[in-house]
Amino acid sequence: MINRRSFLQSTVSASAAAVLLPAAFSRDAQAAIDSLQLFVPANPGGGWDQTARSMEQALKQANLIKGAQVTNVGGAGGAVGLPQFVNQWKGRGNALMVAGMVMVGALITNKSPVKVTQTVPIARLTGEFEVIVVPPNSPFKTLQDLVAAFKADPTKVSWAGGSAGGTDHILAGMVAKAAGGDAKKVAYVAYSGGGPAQAALLGSQVTCGVSGWGEFSEQIKAGKLRALAISADKRQPGIDVPTIKEQGIDVELYNWRGVFAPPGIKDTEKAALIDLMTKMKDSAPWKDQLKTREWTDIFLAGDAYGKYLADEIARIEAILKDLGLA
Repeated sequence: MINRRSFLQSTVSASAAAVLLPAAFSRDAQAAIDSLQLFVPANPGGGWDQTARSMEQALKQANLIKGAQVTNVGGAGGAVGLPQFVNQWKGRGNALMVAGMVMVGALITNKSPVKVTQTVPIARLTGEFEVIVVPPNSPFKTLQDLVAAFKADPTKVSWAGGSAGGTDHILAGMVAKAAGGDAKKVAYVAYSGGGPAQAALLGSQVTCGVSGWGEFSEQIKAGKLRALAISADKRQPGIDVPTIKEQGIDVELYNWRGVFAPPGIKDTEKAALIDLMTKMKDSAPWKDQLKTREWTDIFLAGDAYGKYLADEIARIEAILKDLGLA
């Protein structure tokens, strides 16, 4: 039997706990987000790394986090870093991996036992159109010129780009197939990043190059590379380059990038990360980053992003089969 005073004291204590618990959980969640860990399964300097650094800057400037740490683990289009993120970062509610279309293709090509579907999709952030370029002294003045040479003798047209099975390789195969050629005969030369690919182009070691607009834009503007086509659905403001479609080849493609949480996080942590990315997307500092880097905002979050990812994996696998890589 308990007396009235003991009962009232226990009731007051329980009520206080009920009031304090949500506040404590909120503080813990906020503390976790205040210190964000960004995992980049690629070497510094590439598109994923640029995305992570841009996120860090925007989130700090918008006062959405207090600090961030970026960890780079490069190799095989993300196939080296992903197992580490899935296994060693499991359950970290304040962690995000930056990856995208390149990883989807690389995992299929490398027959990786670890899948991106083992992570928790948080948000698709940006899209970047691809551009096909040639050295300034190239005899090819249009994409049709390049395609005609490829169809006449595929061995005499080499395509420089990022990792095998990545976005650049996929676009080369799509163009070859849509133009009536054999995608399996594309002589693709994979480089570890935009820098080595540019060096090969400028040294006339390869016929043409494929990459995101952001990686080649400065060289194009400086006249060091000549753009033949972009993979957009329509002409882009401020970019005087024809689309692939308007040159008679029915192809459009953008290289998307997004963020993923590690497996094993709580539903509340997932919701907090989605909320953080949504607030970042709406912030002025992030919009400035998009404008500066010429990225397109294609934000999609949560379950809708997860469905998009499943559809994208199926689509890319079909394309890679055309290339003989899957």
